[in-house]
Amino acid sequence: MNVTAFQDAPEYHPPEHYGMRCFRLQGMEAGPSDTLWMGVSEIAPGGHTSLSASSHEKLYLVLEGEVAVSNGETEAVLRRFDSCRIAPGEARALTNRSNAKALIALCMPLVAPK
Repeated sequence: MNVTAFQDAPEYHPPEHYGMRCFRLQGMEAGPSDTLWMGVSEIAPGGHTSLSASSHEKLYLVLEGEVAVSNGETEAVLRRFDSCRIAPGEARALTNRSNAKALIALCMPLVAPK
């Protein structure tokens, strides 16, 4: 068993993430994992990511607040416990348009599919 207390979760700095603090909860520098890693991002009011795609599937779960998720064509506003899947190769942008911070969990595979 690998336990990561949130206060001990390592912070990481992904490119094109603005007004956000990102923490690794499991996998990579947070500890062992065979297939996926899990993180959480705190998104300040006005915080966002650029619209970009990756070869990895992404699963998001809003833990607090609300986050607009767009693939460049469709947008959904996710609130507490709403979730979203972004397919491999699908673009995504996250935005916090509210006046309160938002927390969103992310799960991704460790390696891209072949």
